[in-house]
This record gives sequence, structure tokens and C-alpha cells, in this order.
Amino acid sequence: MINGKYFATDAHCHIYPEKIADRAIHGTDTFYGEHSVGKGTVGDLLERGVNAGIDRFLVQSVATTPKQVGSINEFIASEVEKHPDRLIGFGTLHPDSQDIKCDIEHLISLGLRGVKLHPDIQAFKIDDFRCLKIYELCEERKLPILMHTGDKRYDYSNPNRLLPVLKIYTGLTVIGAHFGGWSIWEEASETYKGIPNFYVDCSSSFHYLPKETSKAIIRRYGADRVLFGTDYPMWSPEEELKYFFSLGLDESEIKCILNTNVSKILDRE
Repeated sequence: MINGKYFATDAHCHIYPEKIADRAIHGTDTFYGEHSVGKGTVGDLLERGVNAGIDRFLVQSVATTPKQVGSINEFIASEVEKHPDRLIGFGTLHPDSQDIKCDIEHLISLGLRGVKLHPDIQAFKIDDFRCLKIYELCEERKLPILMHTGDKRYDYSNPNRLLPVLKIYTGLTVIGAHFGGWSIWEEASETYKGIPNFYVDCSSSFHYLPKETSKAIIRRYGADRVLFGTDYPMWSPEEELKYFFSLGLDESEIKCILNTNVSKILDRE
């Protein structure tokens, strides 16, 4: 609880088994040219989160090959089971899986609450025909998708790829990470504003944006469409919250972004 008045959910966190955490973080840091501050383990996440005043965390990881899907989802589920009041788990899928329906049923049976996709790291275009079964089944099973969106270096996850999907699968809830477009924040917010089945989180964005730009993007989407997220272990939960509170948002906006919106998404399941 922050300042004794704000229940806070960090809606974008990556966790890894301790034996591979260093290697996983190194791979992500190399991809983005950054240097993560956290260890990528549940213990480190909870310690940093408690120090920052964050009450719960949406945790996930990404499968870079189809054969990783089952083991990653079982790992996420096992960590949630150990900390049911602190962690919400999203599973992973891969478009090259031989049985996406089976993967989704397994994910649901584990108690995971949604799906994380990262088109740029998993190397697929959002509107690739291989992904359509994922969207169809997630829409049918009411599983929200937290999706990495945006990267000016590639053509996997930019608005030209996601917008058609949002218009076709109107019953599918998509959370666009990084204000809907990492490195193309302004373009993305202008494109996606007003789309009813689209939310965004603010992860991995504050570091790159002036405060007035961040505030303008939040209000362009509407505070009822934005989730707080840190992209742990890349960034410090404490520093991300400090930046967030420095934006001068209204009390109602703060509460929506810190917890109300993610709770609303999860309640739709």
C-alpha cells in the first residue's frame, strides 16, 4: 500500500528460475541495449516491490521456441501458487506450436489468467496467419493478451500489424505494453486512442519520455485505459513509481492506473 491509500499492482514483470535468470536478463539487455537493475527472481521482485509499496505483481515470461511453452507456464504457475496473494500469472504461447489449443487448455488448467506475447523477440508479425488461432481461442476463452508493442527497428509489432487484429477480434482484450508502442509512443497513442478492446501499460517508457509527454499520452488514451507496469527486472519499481507520482495526475486517474484497470480486465474472464 502506497502512502497508506493506494493499492498498487505492477502489471508487467518478468521472472525466471534462479538458475537461468542471469542468462535471460543478459539476452533482454542485449536486445534493448539497456542494463537491468533487478535479478529477475521472485525473491528479488517481492523485496523490491515491498520496499516500493507495491501490493501485487503480474508475472510472466516469453517462450522463444514452442518446446519452452509448457515448462515456462508450469514455472509461472508454481511461483503464483507459492505467493497467491502477491502474484498474478500470465502464461506464454508460441505461434509455431503444433497444438495451440492444447497449450491454452494447459495454461488455463494451471490457473494462469492471461497470455504474454512478444512478437519482436519471438520473431512473428502480429497479423501473421499463424497467430490467428491464438487470437480466436483467447477471445473465446476470455483470456487477455499482454503484448509487446512497438519497435522502430522492426516490422513485427507496430500499429500497422496490430490495428487490423483489434478490429477483427473485437471481443479480445489486448494490453499493449510500453504505451502501445515502444520507441514510437506518440504515433501509437494517436493510432490506438478510442479503441474499446485495447489497453496499455506504461512499462519501459518513462525512462525515455519527458514528463509532459507521458502525461499527455496517458490522457490521450484516458486513465481508464492505462495500467502501471515497470518491466521488472529492467527498471526499479521504486523509481518508476516516483516518476509516475511526479506527473501530477488526479486522484481518480492514479487509482485507475495503479489497480482499478487491471482488476477490471481480470474480472472479465
